[in-house]
Amino acid sequence: MPKTAKKIKLVYLTPALYMAGGVERVLTLKANYFAEHYDYDITIILTEGKDKPFFYPLSPKIKVINLDINFEELWTCSFVKKIFVYLKKQRLYRKLVETELMRLRPDVTISLLRREINFLTGIKDGSKKIGELHVNRANYRNFESGDSNFFKNIFAKFWMRSLVSKLKKLDRFVVLTHEDRQSWSELSNISVIPDPLSFVPTCVSTLTEKRVIAVGRYVYQKGFDLLLQAWSKIEKQKPDWQLAVFGDGDRTPYELLMSQLRIDASRCHLNGPTTNIQQEYANSSLFVFSSRFEGFGMVLVEAMACGLPVVSFDCPCGPKDIISDGEDGVLVEKGNVDALASSLIRLTNNDTIRHSMSIKGIRNVRRFNIESISEQWKVLFCSLDSSK
Repeated sequence: MPKTAKKIKLVYLTPALYMAGGVERVLTLKANYFAEHYDYDITIILTEGKDKPFFYPLSPKIKVINLDINFEELWTCSFVKKIFVYLKKQRLYRKLVETELMRLRPDVTISLLRREINFLTGIKDGSKKIGELHVNRANYRNFESGDSNFFKNIFAKFWMRSLVSKLKKLDRFVVLTHEDRQSWSELSNISVIPDPLSFVPTCVSTLTEKRVIAVGRYVYQKGFDLLLQAWSKIEKQKPDWQLAVFGDGDRTPYELLMSQLRIDASRCHLNGPTTNIQQEYANSSLFVFSSRFEGFGMVLVEAMACGLPVVSFDCPCGPKDIISDGEDGVLVEKGNVDALASSLIRLTNNDTIRHSMSIKGIRNVRRFNIESISEQWKVLFCSLDSSK
């Protein structure tokens, strides 16, 4: 009789699944695919949201254990109390994780690099340990090198040294981009596996609508203030084009900036989130990406999959791993508002280039389909399993 392939057992460690975040979406997408298509035995261990429903549908084949540590309680504590509460909860977390891993005996344990990274490699349950990072190094935990707070800078350096020492003990450390991989020069155990595209497009842009689209939260990181500065230049030269932005968050500062820049509100729309982003991509002819920094930039992949040429700041990290500059999109210097505006104007003026970039973009981003990304993870899991 032929030998039956071994069923791989995975455990994921992440805080919660009740939020509509990117990490939650990607974890759910991958875990569902592994369970349904590879028949992996998957358990997800959570610490938060004990009685809250999962935001993204989860396969019934996946087991979920909620340890109910409730680290979110720390948000309401005073600074002094926070220290004692954290230490108590962290001790309990380690004890419960160790208990579950010793009981489950997984082949591979994957940390989303939250609090468990402090103790995970010390648990001798026999599993290989993987750390999976969804932001770039420079913006992990939001320690900014330019911060003027001396003590914060000292703490940040100490914290990063401590983190690197823990990452070295992992069997594999996975980052999203080749660009970010270069920033972890101290480590030799790194693999690059991007996030997968979360949908298969059901509609593609005809590139006939004179509309530029941007998608993201209304926060400093996404650079919508820079985008509006660029648009104030574009709208004067392209009176028949519109800009539409979609995202969560407080739009008030950006509406104020629109007023200060005297942007025509009838042709520049700051919208809330949409339940049908594919249709909004299809109703546009260009995608603009104005982020100051990213972990990856999945909206770039989404837009290109829907046939949109893209103009993006060359910010760390993601765009240069996704876009082939001049082929399926345009990369411009990070923060250069004039370059962003001129590149957008150039593409609005040239139907031929837009259509060429659209075709090449659709072809390019097929490498981010869930089938392709899952295969990369499968190869990694099997390589670790064979090294036991």
